[in-house]
Parts: sequence; structure tokens; C-alpha cells
Amino acid sequence: MSQSLAERLGFDATDRVAVVHADDIGMCHAANVGAFQTLREGPVTCGSIMVPCPWFREAVDLARESPGLDLGVHLTLNSEWAHYRWGPVAGRSGVPSLLDDQGFLPRTSLETAQRAKPEEVEVELRAQIEMALEAGIDVTHLDSHMGTVFFPPFLETYRKLAEEFQLPAFAVRPDQELLSEQGLQGAMEILNWLVGSLESEGFPILDQVDIHSLDFAEGEGLEHNRRRIEGLRPGVNYLICHPARGGEELSYITPDSAHQREFERRFYGGEEGARALEAAGVKRIGMRPLRDLVRG
Repeated sequence: MSQSLAERLGFDATDRVAVVHADDIGMCHAANVGAFQTLREGPVTCGSIMVPCPWFREAVDLARESPGLDLGVHLTLNSEWAHYRWGPVAGRSGVPSLLDDQGFLPRTSLETAQRAKPEEVEVELRAQIEMALEAGIDVTHLDSHMGTVFFPPFLETYRKLAEEFQLPAFAVRPDQELLSEQGLQGAMEILNWLVGSLESEGFPILDQVDIHSLDFAEGEGLEHNRRRIEGLRPGVNYLICHPARGGEELSYITPDSAHQREFERRFYGGEEGARALEAAGVKRIGMRPLRDLVRG
């Protein structure tokens, strides 16, 4: 009988293991402050950087100050905010199908899927990975901002880049209940293809994902995140958070989620989150050990 991913990583098959992941690093200064606090002082084990964003270079400098942090590339095909926008790193003339009417990356995943040519998506995503590597980031993994790479036209590129760069890609065994909850029942077949394709090449596949970061009303953050932690299952779980420092910058960029991001900075950036994970018996791991599995 083949070993589970948890066992391959040195845990027992019945252990509840969490990759505690900070998304959106580099998005803005507030996101950098929050993410690096959680990485340095809290239970967050890894995070991923949005290379096209204006504060990418600050994230690079902060990573340089803390060698050994576990950082991946948050492959970005969208620029979703009302007034705070960014364009492709491959250049507007290089990937014109990735531009919206204002000359930025499209706001929604659907718009990207409708506009973007798959060959230009590959150019852009490869450029993002190469820019992170050239900046000195020891890239440990790939994942996707807003899940846009999981649209069928782009999924082959995602798989191809993971194999080319020998990096574990965020890929989870499809859960019919979760897909139905998100209105994505039709994605089961294509996600099974991705999992089967990566697994056949020896890439690790996560057992579960909790995507319910930012999904709570003001004042309900503690209860919500304790529920998330208690709900983690045996195996390797991917627990997403979006920590950022509250204030004028964050409230201007994302008024609808500023309070959640500030709460996640405090909860996952100190002892409270660490104690909640420990009390629940959840063990933690980053993505670098999964990269070690990929690279042998």
C-alpha cells in the first residue's frame, strides 16, 4: 500500500497537518507588513508573492532580511481592485490579450478566461516565476491568485510550469461537496485531470483545502478561525489566510475585506493562532518539504 502524503513527509497517516499559508504578499505595503509578521512571529509556515504588484520589490527586500522563509509565487492573471491596478510583467506589448480596456490585467477570472490567449498566459506566468527567481526568492511552490489558472484554457500551462521548474503546485484532491458549495460542480473532471497528471509525475497532492479566509463578519473572526482549525481533517491541509495591517491604505484598496485581513494579521501573526492550532493538535509544515519530495 502506497504511503499517504502525510507519511511521506514524516507524519502519521492519522495526523492533522496544516500548511498555514499567507496569500497576497507584495499586493501592497499593508499586505507585506501583515504577511511578514505572520511568517516571523506567528504560526504561518509559508506564503506566496504577487510578482506583478507595485510592492513586489519591498517583499523581495523583506525576504532578504529573513533568509530561509518559505515563499512561492502567487501566479497572478488579475488586477481586481477598483482604483489600485497593475499590469503584466511580460509587458503590455508582449501579452496584449491579458489587458483589459484600461491596459491592466482583467478584474475577474471570467474576463481573463474570455480574453487571454493560452500561449500569452504561459509567457506571463513564466516571466513571473523567472522574475521572482532573479530577484533572489528561493521559490518553493506555485499557487494561483483568484484561482484563475484553474480555468481549463490555462490548466495545462500550470502543470507544465510546475514540471519545468520542479516546483510543487497547489493541487488538492477534488471535493465534490466543496465544489458544489462554490457552484463549481462542473470543474470535477478537469481538476481530476490535473491531480492525476501531477501525481503520475510524482508531484505531491494536498488532501484538503480551507478557502474560507476573509469569510466572516466583523467581530466574528476568532470564532470563525477556531472553527476552521477544528475542521481540519487527517492528512495534509492547506489553510489559507490573507494577513495585512489595517489602516488607510488597506481600507482604501479593499474596503470590504480590510477588517478581516487585519484580524488575520493579529490572529496568525502571534500567539493566539499558534495556541489555537496547538490546542487542536494540528501539526504544521511549509511547502519547502514538498519541494524536496519533487526534487528527490
